[in-house]
Amino acid sequence: MAEKIKIKSTAADGFEFGALHAEPRGPRKGGVIVIQEIFGIDQYVRADVERWAERGYEVLAPYMYDRVTPNFEVGHDDMQTAISTVQKARPDDAMADVQACIDYLKPRGPVFIVGYCYGGTIVWNAVARLDGLSAGSSYYGGGVAGAADLQPKCPVICHFGRKDGFIPADAVKAKLAGAHPSVAVHIYENSGHGFNNDGRPDSHPDDAALARERTIALFEANGAG
Repeated sequence: MAEKIKIKSTAADGFEFGALHAEPRGPRKGGVIVIQEIFGIDQYVRADVERWAERGYEVLAPYMYDRVTPNFEVGHDDMQTAISTVQKARPDDAMADVQACIDYLKPRGPVFIVGYCYGGTIVWNAVARLDGLSAGSSYYGGGVAGAADLQPKCPVICHFGRKDGFIPADAVKAKLAGAHPSVAVHIYENSGHGFNNDGRPDSHPDDAALARERTIALFEANGAG
C-alpha cells in the first residue's frame, strides 16, 4: 500500500514536495516515477501506483502542484480549477522535482518514468532534459508535439487515442516521425483521452492493457529486472 513521503527538490528553493511511495511486490525490477494527469493525485493515479508496485517496481508519484496547492486533487469535471492550477505551476520546478525523484530511486537500480495527460508532456520533457532515466512512456501528452525538437537522452514511446478530442493523433505522430523516426508512436483506435483510467468513458480495457504491455516491454528492454 502506498504511503506519502516528502522529497527535497533539486530546485534552488529546496522545496519539499509530497510523493506517494510504494514498495515493490516481490523481487524489485527497478523504479518507476508516475506523473499525474492535470487533475492531481486522484483515484486513477493511486490505482496506477499500485499496478506498478504489483509488477515489481518501487514507485514514486510526486504531487506536482504542491507549491501552488498542496495535495491537489479535483474531479475530472472541474477542468477550470485544474487548468488554473497547472498554469501557476512552473515548468522548471516540475523538472527539478522529477530530478529529485530520479535521484531518490537511482541508488537501487534503473529508473523509468510514465505519465498521463499533463504527465505525458512532463515525461517527454524529462527524457530530454534530465539525467538518470533509463526509459520513458508518455501517454496522451498535449504538449509533446510542441516540444518535438527536444532530443531524448533515453528510449521513449508515446501513446495516443484515435478518438481523443484534444489531441490530433495522426498530426502528432507525423510530427514526431519527422523529428525522431526511432520513437515509437502508438495510436489506439478504440480510445479517447485518458484511456489508462479504468472505468472512464474514454477508457478501452484492451487498449489500456496493450499500452501497459508495450510500456513494460520497453522498460524490460532497458534494464528492468
